[in-house]
Amino acid sequence: MRRKTRIPPSPLPQRRGVDPVRVRLPATGTWGTVRAHLVERLSGAGAGVVEAMFDAGRIVGADGRPVAADAPFVPGMFVWFHRGLPDEVPVPFPVEVVHRDEHIVVADKPHFLATTPRGGHVAETALARLRRELDLPELTAAHRLDRLTAGLVLFTVRPEERGAYQSLFRDRRIRKEYEAVAPFDPALALPRTVRSRIVKERGVLTAREVPGEPNAVSRVELVEHRESPGGPGGLARYRLTPATGQTHQLRVHLNALGVPILGDPLYPEVTAPVPAGDFRRPLQLLARCLEFTDPVTGAEHRFRSGRVLAAWASYDRWAAAPSASDRWAADRYDGPSGGQ
Repeated sequence: MRRKTRIPPSPLPQRRGVDPVRVRLPATGTWGTVRAHLVERLSGAGAGVVEAMFDAGRIVGADGRPVAADAPFVPGMFVWFHRGLPDEVPVPFPVEVVHRDEHIVVADKPHFLATTPRGGHVAETALARLRRELDLPELTAAHRLDRLTAGLVLFTVRPEERGAYQSLFRDRRIRKEYEAVAPFDPALALPRTVRSRIVKERGVLTAREVPGEPNAVSRVELVEHRESPGGPGGLARYRLTPATGQTHQLRVHLNALGVPILGDPLYPEVTAPVPAGDFRRPLQLLARCLEFTDPVTGAEHRFRSGRVLAAWASYDRWAAAPSASDRWAADRYDGPSGGQ
């Protein structure tokens, strides 16, 4: 039985709620120095970046001391460093805390805010914000929502309990309910359960349905509709209950039904990226409810977002042309509900 490697604690503190990067050197290799390996491994960072980090003493070992540029390559060695934080336009909407106890935090994430650091979104993420605002440096996310989707996200307070809460999603022991605003089609028979096979290829923006055994299952129900505005058939509010969690599943399924979600930049067509700081026309998809039995305390939880999707609250404002005084159309927030 292979012995599990003990990971030393980070010698570097968080920066703006963001963990330092940890790198473990491979068990085998022909590199003569730590620097040579990192230059090759982090080649995407740009020419001279790794060398500059060594010169500035920003790459450290488990003892917190800078690693010398000529330090020999040691298989299995751990090193840490802080990534350069990108220039990020602040997302001008708060992360609302729906519930907090000694085990979990349930937050109501706004549109445009990533759940966890990734790519160009690092400090401007729900996780980094909550760590700073709640003074909970060990807070971690049990799952993720797409950056463009708003709604409820479950975070764990204690690292040793994260696996228990993640297993709720992995084992499908948590009920998730979403809400979407999309065109109304009187010919679309609802409710119905949509089953299809969805694939998402690395490097491709959109997911697609393909023939084969279904791996994506969504229940779609009509909540209410309005004759106008929003097109010839008006608008509708849909309740979506996914039984699986494929990438973009709900967006793909509503698009396949002929009622793509309002504000979707990928379905039915990929549109040009909007400028940074343009928060108009958010995707009208909301993670409305989370229901689960707490795997640590045994408590029955049911949490509900207090948001009202912007296109439903005021379609005209959501759809309005850009102006200097109105750079976004935020959801209305009526306050959360939930508890045990």
